[in-house]
Amino acid sequence: MIKTYKDLKIYQASYNLAMEIFKTCGKFPKEEIYSLTNQLVRSSRTIPANIAEGWAKRRYENVFIKHLTDAIGSCEETKVWLDFAKDCKYLTKEEYSKLLSNCDEIGTMLFSLANNWKKF
Repeated sequence: MIKTYKDLKIYQASYNLAMEIFKTCGKFPKEEIYSLTNQLVRSSRTIPANIAEGWAKRRYENVFIKHLTDAIGSCEETKVWLDFAKDCKYLTKEEYSKLLSNCDEIGTMLFSLANNWKKF
């Protein structure tokens, strides 16, 4: 039974992704701390944050859908920063593939929730 946003699988998956990205970014060069590291961590954290905020406002369908749409946008933004991290050789191919796959899965789940949210 879903009582809070924390019960949503999509919230749990996106929160775990943000934590994984945070841990992974710890090995990036120090000169990236205020640029790539910051952007990647922030974009990944806005995914679960938008889910939580949208859930709190789900009584207003348009507002809820807007927050889910914002979360989808943040998910796509995170993919771009992951591309940069890979191309700068800060991520191994395996790390990149795993994180990108998680982003793709989260994006699919967000899209599904946005289209079927009344069933939850």
